[in-house]
Amino acid sequence: MNVVFDLGNVLVHWDPRVLYRKIFATEEEVTWFLANVCTADWNLEQDRGRSFEDAIAEATARHPGYAEAIAAYHHRWHETIVAPIDGTLAILEALKAQGTPLYAITNWHQDKFRETQARFPFLAASFRDIVVSGDERLVKPDPAIYRLLLDRNGLEASSCLFIDDSPKNVVGAEAVGMKAHHFTSPEALRNHLAGLGLLRA
Repeated sequence: MNVVFDLGNVLVHWDPRVLYRKIFATEEEVTWFLANVCTADWNLEQDRGRSFEDAIAEATARHPGYAEAIAAYHHRWHETIVAPIDGTLAILEALKAQGTPLYAITNWHQDKFRETQARFPFLAASFRDIVVSGDERLVKPDPAIYRLLLDRNGLEASSCLFIDDSPKNVVGAEAVGMKAHHFTSPEALRNHLAGLGLLRA
């Protein structure tokens, strides 16, 4: 069985709130900013390959009073990547040691992904292939992004287990015939893999 990982909030902890708690005085301000200015949909367009320069210009045109905070999403982006998720990283290393074929599909801006790989070398060294949405101008759960991984590597969908923290991305993988696991914690993932016989105790 091939194991296909999502990366953000599965193997590395990503949270823009960590950055914006340093910029705004209250949690309410952080919540409002991320719900109305630098929103999830706005960020997804960077994952689809839009440049951060264009993204910052667009958001600043909508909310000029927040120009400095908006620019921080780009220039201080590394502060949104907190640390590896140690429990999942241990699982990844155990699978790799067993010889399990490992792949990844990630919604991630191409330049920010390279930056993060430089910070966390396991992101470059652990996988036979990584499909990065920003490179391909495709984002999960578009069926095409899953099929790209399969076609590029000559994989059968039914031979792959996909792991993602987003329920809609899990459904997207299942729609193309992959097995899938909704990631909620390293412990639950470890138990699931052990139950499938994919991870030795």
